[in-house]
Amino acid sequence: MKRTIITVVGKDTVGIIARVCTYLANNRVNILDISQTIVQEFFNMMMIVDISASEKAFDTIADELAQIGEEIGVIVKCQREEIFDSMHRI
Repeated sequence: MKRTIITVVGKDTVGIIARVCTYLANNRVNILDISQTIVQEFFNMMMIVDISASEKAFDTIADELAQIGEEIGVIVKCQREEIFDSMHRI
């Protein structure tokens, strides 16, 4: 399993979840866990996904999701799970 952490942050608008999830489904990326909140008008979503079934490389997925983020006015970041864990270890 190739677990990846995806974060989406920005001003709330209609269709953020739909755009991100449609991209993931079209590229055979399985959502393992998802959490999203809206604080006042700001949207924040964190997903744990498995990219092992995707034909695309991690870097391609990360770049394409960042591009989708730019198109819809949010910031989308992808990190490999092991990098995320290392950065957040106390």
